[in-house]
Order: sequence, then C-alpha cells, then structure tokens
Amino acid sequence: MSKNKTALYLAQAAVIAALYTVLTYAQELFLPGTTSMAVQFRFSEALTMLALFTPAAIPGLTVGCALANLVSLGALPIDMFFGSLATLLCAICMYRLRHIRIKGAPVLPALMPALFNGVIIGLEIELFFIEGGFHITSFLLQAGLVALGELGVCIVLGLPLTALLERTHLANRLFKMQSNG
Repeated sequence: MSKNKTALYLAQAAVIAALYTVLTYAQELFLPGTTSMAVQFRFSEALTMLALFTPAAIPGLTVGCALANLVSLGALPIDMFFGSLATLLCAICMYRLRHIRIKGAPVLPALMPALFNGVIIGLEIELFFIEGGFHITSFLLQAGLVALGELGVCIVLGLPLTALLERTHLANRLFKMQSNG
C-alpha cells in the first residue's frame, strides 16, 4: 500500500472511530440507558454499514466501540473487550459479504451486527451479569434482546444510510480507496 493510501486508510478509520464514539457518548448523555441496556438502540451502530464501503471501517468501528464503552456512563471494562470483539467480527463479515444483495439491498450484511452482538453480548450478560450460572433459556433471551436492538438500528437507520450513500454517490467520494477483494 502506498503512503497516500495508507494515510487515507488511517484517516478514514480515525474519522469512523471518532464518529462512533461521539454519537454513542452524545446519545448516552441525552438518552441515558439507550446505549448499554439489554435492548439497546445505539444510533452509532448504523455506522457498521460503512464496512460495505471501506476496509478502514473494520478498525474504525472496533476502536470506536472500545472508546465508546470506555467513556460511556456505567460501562465496565469487560464491555470494552466483548463489545469490541463483537464489532470486529461483525465488521469483518460485513466487509466480506458486502457484494451480497437481496433486491439490491445489503440485507445479509445488515444482519451481522444482530448476529454477532446477540451471541457475544448475550453471552457476556448471561455469564457476568445474571446470577445463578449459565442457563440456555436465559442466554437465548439475552441474546434475542440484544439482537433485536441491533436489528432495529441496522434496518431502521443502517439500510437507509447505505441507500443514501449509494444513491448520491457520496460513498464513492468519501471512500476513494477501492477494495481489492
């Protein structure tokens, strides 16, 4: 990768991380509890759709999630690890699935945040925040609640954001780096 492409990649990742962090923190200030409860509707999760346009979204979203969990009110260090892991895996899969469309819409990639956050954060909640040991029914409930919030954000905010970026060709202007894969 040339120096210019490396600088562009790092700049894109940094901007995405900053946007994710600021959106999450602002939401937590104005709508307390909506970014960190079992059914969370974190507006910043709509930015996961940026993984369809640039590989720089992978580290950007991951770092943004870690920073958001670091500065969020009431977040624990364990949230940094599990949240960042879920976001990393989600962003990688979304980038890999970016060309798969259903009637022109990236529906399959949009499901990845619900899948990864549902399972990983649901497991975190069950193992570390629910007393009495692991119970599959409780885990499925926690995973389902987390997935529901993620699905809501990605469908209600993420898909329209993607459509807007594509229709206006803004994605091409913002993310000039073309992927190789």
